[in-house]
Amino acid sequence: MSGTSTMSVATETFDIVIVGAGLSGVGAACHIERRCAGRSYVVLEGRERMGGTWDLFRYPGIRSDSDMHTLGYSFRPWREAQAIADGPAILGYIRDTAAEFGIGQNIRYRHAVTGASWSDREARWTVEVEKGPDREPARLKARFLLVCAGYYSYERGHLPEFTGRERFSGTIIHPQQWPEDLDCSDRKIVVIGSGATAMTLVPQLARRARHVVMLQRSPTWVIAWPDRDAIANALRRVLPDRAAYALTRWKNIRMQRWLYRQTRRRPERVKRKLLQWVRDELGPEFDVERHFTPTYDPWDQRLCLLPNGDLFEVLRDGSASIVTDRIESFTETGIALASGTVLEADIIVTATGLELVVLGGMALTVDGAPVDPADAFTYKGVMLSGVPNLVSTFGYVNASWTLRSDLVAEYFCRLVNYAGEHGYDWARPELRAEDRAMPQRPWVSGFSPGYIQRVVARLPKQGDREPWLNPQDYIADRKRFRAADIADGVLVFGRAAQQPGQVA
Repeated sequence: MSGTSTMSVATETFDIVIVGAGLSGVGAACHIERRCAGRSYVVLEGRERMGGTWDLFRYPGIRSDSDMHTLGYSFRPWREAQAIADGPAILGYIRDTAAEFGIGQNIRYRHAVTGASWSDREARWTVEVEKGPDREPARLKARFLLVCAGYYSYERGHLPEFTGRERFSGTIIHPQQWPEDLDCSDRKIVVIGSGATAMTLVPQLARRARHVVMLQRSPTWVIAWPDRDAIANALRRVLPDRAAYALTRWKNIRMQRWLYRQTRRRPERVKRKLLQWVRDELGPEFDVERHFTPTYDPWDQRLCLLPNGDLFEVLRDGSASIVTDRIESFTETGIALASGTVLEADIIVTATGLELVVLGGMALTVDGAPVDPADAFTYKGVMLSGVPNLVSTFGYVNASWTLRSDLVAEYFCRLVNYAGEHGYDWARPELRAEDRAMPQRPWVSGFSPGYIQRVVARLPKQGDREPWLNPQDYIADRKRFRAADIADGVLVFGRAAQQPGQVA
């Protein structure tokens, strides 16, 4: 772990350390300003700017695949006409929120957290940091640690091994490292992938390139949707912003939940409807069976949203096409496929996904013992069994990320305030006697994309009963995080130098 050098490192102390200044971290800091008045806190951000995903990714057309009335914060309305917003608009919303709540002075940039160690004697976390361009060691102490570092590596995206990659004479780009000066005009481009990034890129690149091919190993379920919410915009004309936002937000939450439940209860019916919508867009001559019919049920992986059907538009006008095949190898001038076809390319874009990391990649110890999250059960999907005063934010896989990050931040504030009001220094989830033989279930159930499956063995486990569940259900989570008692008999509370067994 960083920070083990014998050189002296000054230590600052706070009530709360937040890791990450992206959508979740900025929102959490705002919740603390609103709900934990008087608590000292600092936000540590490894990069030089706030915004997380929305500042990192710069590829053409970067946007959300969730509507901004649910991806936006619960406490600050989204006021723009477009509900499906692009990256710059979302980044502006995050920055404006930070400015409105005055949290900028509490953010420290280029402070990359490498590890954290808990001391029972002090009842505090010691957070190890590498700061500045020279990655100098620094150290902070805090009573509570809130990890809002997202779920993927900012250093690199996922890149499978492609045979013959070194032979290709053109340009190979991963969307996570998109060059600002890339010239796509009159170029032949192959985009490898069938997820949200690929489906965002293809319509954007097709407007500039000679031709774009989306090369997919297998299809993804898609749904076309207007990028403007007519009901939201109408409500805003007759109601105050907050009231219109609240009504639209609740409408969209219920709609998302209804659609997800339909995919669980009536998957065949939902498949038929989704495929009919695609056929209506592309016409009878297009091979929908081959290119848009996945082998899995809708929402076993995320549905890809096509704002205003933009992908369908470039497929219809011929500026883009889809090829469903397997890659045999890269060649000097393109990609050879298993079918024998060769795709010519000047530029290859590997939209092949993300590399997930757990807790932002930071190492944890509790009283000198290393903590492996994979050995722990998840408490309400936000804490680890046996680990005190640590809450981690992970959004929904079947709805907007911020719906859950808002709830987690609210719960964190409730926990901090409860401990303070009762004179406790720490709270940690402990398995009860009847919990110790629980079956171990994956962190997320019924969700099969590769980026989750590649790391599922490194994630905490679910049990088969409350509160050791991570149900991915917003309505249920509202009760679990807002209304349920903090002192539920599973969270154990205590004071400095006090062991769990010593607490009444």
